[in-house]
Amino acid sequence: MCQFSAHPSRPTLADYIKIPNIYPAGRLDADSEGLLLLTDDGKLQHNISHPALKQPKTYLAQVEGIPDEATLARLRNGVNLGDFVTQPCQARLVQAPDWLWPRNPPIRERLDKSTSWLALTLTEGKNRQVRRMTAAVGLPTLRLVRIAIGQVSLQSHPLWPGDMQEIDPSDLSTLMTLR
Repeated sequence: MCQFSAHPSRPTLADYIKIPNIYPAGRLDADSEGLLLLTDDGKLQHNISHPALKQPKTYLAQVEGIPDEATLARLRNGVNLGDFVTQPCQARLVQAPDWLWPRNPPIRERLDKSTSWLALTLTEGKNRQVRRMTAAVGLPTLRLVRIAIGQVSLQSHPLWPGDMQEIDPSDLSTLMTLR
């Protein structure tokens, strides 16, 4: 959904956003939700999405299981995913956010498995990286929501799926002046 190009079996941004010359700065996979910045500014798009600039992105992951401190340390220190080792990141156990919209469709729940929420802040963003990291440490991701890109956060600017809001100029200047 985070592209404007036509897709044969699912809607794209072009089905919902009729503003000309607007493009996503970054991407979310089809199974993920959350913050996506749209821009008509090539420099801003570059600053947000270019891997060399290491723009921090924060995700909430609802996972199957409850991590112990050793598991969180593995996530923080970098996880070997076979084809690469992830860079160190911030990872912590958090309470289920009360401001988060309900998932549609709801996630599957198994009566014999507990779930928990992790907040993960990464400065790299390889394909399905958060899902692969949590699976590698024995915590499959059930729901993944990007809640922040740099200083722009859904916690301080709550939006529901499909909502749009202009970025505060102070947040925009932070994104524009990266390295």
